[in-house]
This record gives sequence, structure tokens and C-alpha cells, in this order.
Amino acid sequence: MSGSDPLLVGLDVGTTNIKAIVFDLHGRVAAEASARTPTHHPRPGWAFYRPDELWDQTLATLRQAVARTPDPRRIVSVAVASIGETGFPLDEAGNALYDGLAWFDNRTEPQAGQIEATVGADAAFAIIGLPVSSIFGLCKMLWLKQNEPDVYARARTWLNTADYIAYRLCRVPATDRSLASRTLALNLDRLAWDEDLIRAVEVDPALFAPLTPSGTPLGPLDADVAAAAGLPASVTVAVGGHDHIVGAMALGINQPGTLLDSMGTAEALFMPLSRPVTDPAAGRQGYEMGAHVSGGYYAIPSYRTAGACIEWFRDTCAPQVDFATLDAEAITVGPGAAGVRFLPHLRLPHSPHNDPKSRGAFIGLSTDVTRGALYRAVLEGLVFEMRATLDPLFAYDGVPPIQQIYAIGGVTRNRLLMQIKATLMEQTIYVAELADATALGAALLGGVGAGVYRDIADAAAHVDAPVTSVEPIAAWSELYAGIYRDVYQPLCAALQPINHANYPYKYRE
Repeated sequence: MSGSDPLLVGLDVGTTNIKAIVFDLHGRVAAEASARTPTHHPRPGWAFYRPDELWDQTLATLRQAVARTPDPRRIVSVAVASIGETGFPLDEAGNALYDGLAWFDNRTEPQAGQIEATVGADAAFAIIGLPVSSIFGLCKMLWLKQNEPDVYARARTWLNTADYIAYRLCRVPATDRSLASRTLALNLDRLAWDEDLIRAVEVDPALFAPLTPSGTPLGPLDADVAAAAGLPASVTVAVGGHDHIVGAMALGINQPGTLLDSMGTAEALFMPLSRPVTDPAAGRQGYEMGAHVSGGYYAIPSYRTAGACIEWFRDTCAPQVDFATLDAEAITVGPGAAGVRFLPHLRLPHSPHNDPKSRGAFIGLSTDVTRGALYRAVLEGLVFEMRATLDPLFAYDGVPPIQQIYAIGGVTRNRLLMQIKATLMEQTIYVAELADATALGAALLGGVGAGVYRDIADAAAHVDAPVTSVEPIAAWSELYAGIYRDVYQPLCAALQPINHANYPYKYRE
């Protein structure tokens, strides 16, 4: 790392943590800081972020990373990647007017139903490449209009999370197409806001920010922000993007036939495509299409609960027990988890069933079942669910078979989980030793904006990301294939009538 080369800052505003990381031009970390994402849970199913809290925490984290940098004067750029669906309404003066509803906040389910009734689920998918779901930004905007009409009337701009943080950095409103892909309002064919659809659901199209390619320079840092963060006022702020997509870009995951498994609190299965799937049947199964920050398109099967399930199990069933102990117990149990199966539907619907009333379950319990068996069942259930989520997608035109699987994220440190995954997927999995691919991707986009790199492809080519391989375990293969075929594939449908009957009782006192 040369003492005179430029440095780049990537901000990653995630579901659980906010990270500020300073990189050199080859993706090596020069300094970093992180903090918890301040999240409020006022009642079951609701979660939100207060805009000033989120900004203050982000600025404090940025300031800490800069203070740890040997020579902050070398920093030339900053860009932001974030969670995809949370947004904030701003008034004419650029002040945030209301809290940002978390992507998993379910208060917007009625609005999703209204949008589906107005536009039609199949018609919407053909335009925007998304199933109509309560997580997306348009549902949150409609909720705001119907439940906080005074706030909505004062709103002039709606900014997604990364866009809002970038706006606070430089006071320029903009969004990129990867984040726009998570609003339910981007026409994928034209890569422009679909004003007809937006008007049809009685939301003002003028609220949507200008669409700007990722890596575009927005301007220099606001002078007050530069002083507060300890950064040069000349630092360029560039357009970032959606966290999972930006992380894929950093790893060079741009070609059809590759799969990126981004394993965090939520898990994203990212598949580059040359063109989006437009068959409405894919939308009914919950598959999601969008615009890649590198150009082209992608598919994301709906699969949202990986790390959250593991954390839930530890917090609920094994508090104060470290994961090394749980892993050792699960290894002792052996493949098949002593006959216990786990359906990991703890948050929101998954493809291909796309059933918002489906809930998680353990089956196969007996008095002989140990904590290790339950934990191994959770790990196996996550992998079975991944396979069940992916398999139907390959039937659609334009979706090639997977030739290579890459994985990133903190959950990849669970070696047992990765071995189960490689075995059931029948492929070597390449684990990229990039602990913070999302922040790196944001930093690279900032470097593009500052003119350090020619373009996004040049930026990604500068990164040397070492990988380790996880091989399938042949002795487990037949057993897992049989459980998947005979037990797991029918499981969700078998439990559906019970889950639907139970759903109305969920919050009764």
C-alpha cells in the first residue's frame, strides 16, 4: 500500500450494522469502523429507522474510520450502498419528514393488496420484474399517503436509504437503477420510472428522484459534513447502489451462469442475466428481477432469512452459547439431524411458494432430540430452502444453469453450513475472503466517480479477492438428496393449510 496513492471510502448501511471502510485502489483495508444500525420495533411486525438517528450513526462511524486512517488527506471519494427498500420522504428544504420503514416491516401489506388489485400482479411483473410485495418502496409511499396524509402532502422527494445518506453528504438528490429496482416503480424495459403505473396507484411520480448511473459523481462533500467527518472538502460523493448488487459488482459477478450467495442476516441469491425473465409465472413464484450496477440485469429468488434463523435459534434456544459449541454439537449428531427438519419461514415469503402466511416449523421432534440436532436441522433447513428456491427458476427462458457458485458474508464462516450447502448443490462453493464486499463495492463506485478508475469494469479488475473452496462431501450426498426430494420439497405445501388456519390467531391476546 503506497503512502501516496488515493484512498476510497465505502459506506455500507445494512439491516444490522453500519460500516465505514477506507480502502486502497486494490481493495485492501486501510481503516474501518462499524456500529449497530439503530432500529425501532414498536410492535410485532413493525420496524423503522429514524432518519436523524441513522444519519448521526453513519456520520459518527465515518468519522471514526477517518480518524483511524494514517493520512486522511489521501481520501478522494465516498459512496454508499444500503438495504434496498427503505426510503425517506423529504420536504422542499431537504428535511426528512418521517421514519423509514424497514424492508421487513409488514404494516404495508394492505397497500400491497391495493396495488395488486389496481395494476394486477401479472401486469406489474411484466413491467417491473417484481412480484407485488409489501416490502417494496411504492407500498411504503402509499402507506404514508393513507396513514400520514399531512406528511405526504409536504413531501417533495423520496430517497432510498443509500440515496438519503448520500444526500446528507453532498445535498444532491439522486438514485441508481439497482435501488430503483426495489421500489416497484422502475420499468425494466426502459430503465425509467413507470409514471403510468405510479399514477395508477395514486402516488405522485414527481416524488421519485432522478435516475443516475452508479459511480456518477454527485459533487463534493458538504463543507459542514467534511469538517465533522475530518475529511478534505474536495472529496467526491458518487452514486452508490443496493447492497447485495454492489457487493456482487466488487467480486466481478457480472456474467450469466454464475451465482453469488450473499450470506448475512438476510440472504440474497444473485444471478446475473442478459435479459430479465418476464413470464408472469415467475412473479407468482416470488422471483425478482432488477438492473445490475454493472449493466445488464439480475434475478434474485426471494429468500430472506438465513443468518436471521441462526441468530434466532441461538438467542432463543442457546443464549450465551457460542457458535463453536453449537457447531460441535451439530457435527456430533451427523447428517440428517436425527430426523428433525426445519422450515425456515421466519420472515416474509420465499420463492417459489411466495406465501405470506407461511411460517417456520420443526418436524420430527421426539424426547431423543438434542439441542445439537435442532441446530443442525436449522442449518440443513436453510440449505434445503435455498435449493427449493432456486430449482424452479431454471425452467424459464434466459436462465442458464449455474456453472460457478461464489459466497460472501459473515455466515460463510460457518464451515458446517457451507459443507452442507456444497453437498446439496452438488458443486464446489468458492468463498471470497472479502469480509466487506458491499463496502468495497461502494468504495469502487466512489473511485469511478472521482476518476480514479475508467469505469466499473476497470474498478472491479483492480480487486484481487482470494477465495477458498468448499467441496461437496460425497458420503452425505445420497442422504441429503433423498431428504430434499421426499421430505423437504413437499413440506411447505403440506403445512400450508395449517399455517393459513393459524394465521388469524397470530397476534390475538
